[in-house]
Amino acid sequence: MSDFDLVLSGTVVLPDRIIPNGHVCIRDGMITNIGQGIAPAASDRHLLGDALILPGAIDAQVHSLSQKGTEDFIWSTRAAAAGGVTTIIDMPYDEGNLVCSAKAVAAKAAHASTQARVDFGLYGTIDPAEGAGRIAEQAEAGVAAFKFSTFGTDPKRFPRITPPLMAECFAEVAKTGLTAGVHNENEEYVRFAMDAVRARGVTDYRAHGMSRPPLTELLAMAEIYEIGVHTGCPAHVVHCSLPRGYEMAAAYRAQGYDATAECCIHYLVLDEENDARRLAGRSKCNPPIRDRASVEGLWRQIAAGNVTLVSTDHVSWSLERKTNPDMLANASGLPGLEHMVPLFVAGATKRGISLTWAARLMAENPARHFRIDHVKGALALGRDADITVLIPEPRRIDTAASGNSISGWSPYDGMELPWSVAATWNRGEMVWDGRNVIAAPGRGRFITPPASRGVPARRPRTHGRERI
Repeated sequence: MSDFDLVLSGTVVLPDRIIPNGHVCIRDGMITNIGQGIAPAASDRHLLGDALILPGAIDAQVHSLSQKGTEDFIWSTRAAAAGGVTTIIDMPYDEGNLVCSAKAVAAKAAHASTQARVDFGLYGTIDPAEGAGRIAEQAEAGVAAFKFSTFGTDPKRFPRITPPLMAECFAEVAKTGLTAGVHNENEEYVRFAMDAVRARGVTDYRAHGMSRPPLTELLAMAEIYEIGVHTGCPAHVVHCSLPRGYEMAAAYRAQGYDATAECCIHYLVLDEENDARRLAGRSKCNPPIRDRASVEGLWRQIAAGNVTLVSTDHVSWSLERKTNPDMLANASGLPGLEHMVPLFVAGATKRGISLTWAARLMAENPARHFRIDHVKGALALGRDADITVLIPEPRRIDTAASGNSISGWSPYDGMELPWSVAATWNRGEMVWDGRNVIAAPGRGRFITPPASRGVPARRPRTHGRERI
């Protein structure tokens, strides 16, 4: 009888080192051994040769329910499994339902539990009309973090939180031991810039970037971090498109404050002068896609250790919401769950950046950030056996042909990638076999931090290049 249920051998990618000719051993859905050399026997043994064995990715920013009647968890988690993502953290801005109470958290978790193919966590938020009074109850209900916005996309579904109310919210979040994540765009400046673009009559791809110049992000980030300083709350910027923003976060950390910033995969891949020009509305996201110099600057920020997380900010808008000739009339947001991991690995290897950053930025750091690192985030003994296998097999992205996205499109369609996701395991169970998602709807679990079972003291973070 074998000691292990599953053994995978190949190049094992850990947050601090890479193990060639390594192996990962799994029993009862958990990792029980990591080694190098001849792989031990197992009931199910995969000798993968040149394949990369990575920890299953945690996508820190997913919108499964932004467009009612379209994607939902049954589709978002299908794309996740096909892309090597084993846990998604879903945002609280659902069409027709702001997740801002314990009752709403419980209802969404119950709904997702009937559909999810991989594991999931949830963000909570507030209704500005209610203030910060329901933050504690949402922490008890199991949210992994809280989300606010300095810009109001919609007064009900995606409201602006004013600085005084933001400070009140941060003070309450600090008591839970969780993190406050914030959408970073200055309301007044964006409104002014949008009016100026309309007055000039610009409607093509340029309009969006013009309506949200870099200073709109940086002013908001300063506000977010200073509120964190003055309330003692971990302050997180959920997407930053500018190298300067990561330098700001690093400066606050150097002063001893818990200030972090997240980079979406589209900011690491797409640029305005080429991709936004070509894609028009299908490139629209907030903050906007920036120029190629900014893209390369973001990769340098990764190499410097200034980026905390990499995510997708995934939302699968139907094409009628993304193809208006008036750029500003299109919905904001891009699908990316199926492509984030191979896109990041391709970008890192192209620039000589160690793949240890893939394990940190898409697994270890998100697990720590959302306080689920007791079960998630690493190829480590006692953690869930969440594993992504990439093979050096080139492929051209064709989202419609893959059948894993309800929207059937991606801004990355047509791109050639040198790596393919050959298999995904979630808690030791294969959910993607390289061709098909084989996980049944409803097998995914609601993952909560220990805070939902009584709030412990928050562990300090280690800063610097090697750990964020």
